[in-house]
Amino acid sequence: MDTREQIFQQLVDECGGGIARVAGSYVRNRSEQEDLVQEIWMAIWRALPNFRGDSSLRTFVYRIAHNRSVTQLVRRRDTGDSDLLESVCDERPGPEGSLIQARDAERLMRAVAQLPLGMRQVLSLRFEGLSYSEISEVLGISESNVAVRLNRARERLNTKLGKTV
Repeated sequence: MDTREQIFQQLVDECGGGIARVAGSYVRNRSEQEDLVQEIWMAIWRALPNFRGDSSLRTFVYRIAHNRSVTQLVRRRDTGDSDLLESVCDERPGPEGSLIQARDAERLMRAVAQLPLGMRQVLSLRFEGLSYSEISEVLGISESNVAVRLNRARERLNTKLGKTV
């Protein structure tokens, strides 16, 4: 296996779930998400030889995921489709706890799906553990804008979910 293949396999292992979740934040259903994830990985494979090291490899990968996802949104804009964020499951403490967590997670994801795109973008990247600086690079916005979007998203979610700030 050559270096490019090794790096690519490492990226799939380390970022595979994150890329799928990011793609899920931009598209409506599972089949669209699978298609988008495949497009993203193809774009990453093609772009790897051009990686100059100006950012971390992880930021590079998520930037490609973001760009491909935005391209997908532009393609769908003509049809008037909206977006839906897939739910993310948490650890399973027990049957009753699992049910409560699943309901809470689903409620949260429905609330997130109703947020404006800019807020969903920063939330999905933050959910993947990216720093403000990395999110800033991926989305091409300032770190302070990232902080503002995250704060506004948190406030809206608290309002939608009936919690006080």
